[in-house]
Amino acid sequence: MSSNPTSAGEISELLEIMARLRDPQGGCPWDREQDWHSLVPHTLEEAYEVADAIERQDYQALPGELGDLLFQVVFYARIGEESSAFDFAAVVRELRDKLIRRHPHVFSDLKLEDQAHQARLWDEIKAQERSGRQNRADVSDNVLGSVPANFPSLTRAAKLGRRAARLGFDWDGIDGVLDKVHEELGELRDELTDPIDLDRAEEELGDLLFSIASLARHLGVDAETALRRANRKFERRFLEMDRLMKVDGLEPGQDQREAMEDYWARVKAGEP
Repeated sequence: MSSNPTSAGEISELLEIMARLRDPQGGCPWDREQDWHSLVPHTLEEAYEVADAIERQDYQALPGELGDLLFQVVFYARIGEESSAFDFAAVVRELRDKLIRRHPHVFSDLKLEDQAHQARLWDEIKAQERSGRQNRADVSDNVLGSVPANFPSLTRAAKLGRRAARLGFDWDGIDGVLDKVHEELGELRDELTDPIDLDRAEEELGDLLFSIASLARHLGVDAETALRRANRKFERRFLEMDRLMKVDGLEPGQDQREAMEDYWARVKAGEP
């Protein structure tokens, strides 16, 4: 493997900038106050902004968004160095070693028979990694334990289903999942009696959402991506409905429900 001297120099400069931002004397007050926990919401936000730029195909904005995400990594590494836990070089080494370890068919003489062989090999390597971490108190030793609990719920549901499917606990096809979605919808409907037991209704709604995440998995669709797409579509249509109504001298509101439905239908009909 080769390295680019210019890139290495730029990384060193980036690390130096981060050190100055965290400097107790002349650094930035906001940057100095941050710790592991306070950075997490920012990291998640930056990751979603990367995803948003890609989904909007805004590739001119993507380098900046990726830079913001990289900054989070550099920030964590700086805190790690200050606490003598690890530094940026350790992050790079961990990534390098993991990539090589998980791709023996690329970095060794191992030959893959087919995609199924690659999937089995991947599972074996991940199992070995989990086994190597079992002595850590913060790592669960159950077969689903490596799915982070703080993942977005739809993403985690899909990953839990995928892990269970590898052990043979899954539907045979999409029809079975669709039947499950209808079953869960019926169970939710059964709970919507007067008075509604909100706790039971919430539980059944969760089961419905989990089954929908399983449907997305069987379709090969990322549920979070699908929902973000639906959100953008709703926002686009609603804003266009609002614009058209105001052109006609109407203001969206509770007293304009019927008109809003009509304008909404016009917006939908006008889309390709």
